[in-house]
Amino acid sequence: MIDGAVARKTGTAGESGARLDTMADFVFVAVCLIKLLPVLDIPVWLCIWIAVIAFMKATNIAAGFIRQKAFISVHSGTNKVTGGLLFVYPLTLAFIDLRYGAAVVCMVATAAAIQEGHYSHKQKLKEQNA
Repeated sequence: MIDGAVARKTGTAGESGARLDTMADFVFVAVCLIKLLPVLDIPVWLCIWIAVIAFMKATNIAAGFIRQKAFISVHSGTNKVTGGLLFVYPLTLAFIDLRYGAAVVCMVATAAAIQEGHYSHKQKLKEQNA
């Protein structure tokens, strides 16, 4: 969670590190889903919401690639908050109902996906106007 801040502080931040960070985040989320989904009684509405978020993220990645011929990684504050919530979420299952905690994570993740799409589109518009 703090790798980006450490890289910037030590002067070792770079484009390849940002891409690796994005891939690591994706692997982290995928592993969490693979491990947690089978052991949790997840309501259908929540599965649908997670699928919609995944679709939005995949669409953002595809659209960014089509527009800029490169994979774009947006490291917005909302994406970082989503990552933090995903990291903490399994630790809260003992005292917060799965549905409530997941709804909070999904709301923030949905906002992050929308913001990511907006930033990606806005970046393309800046390049066209430059």
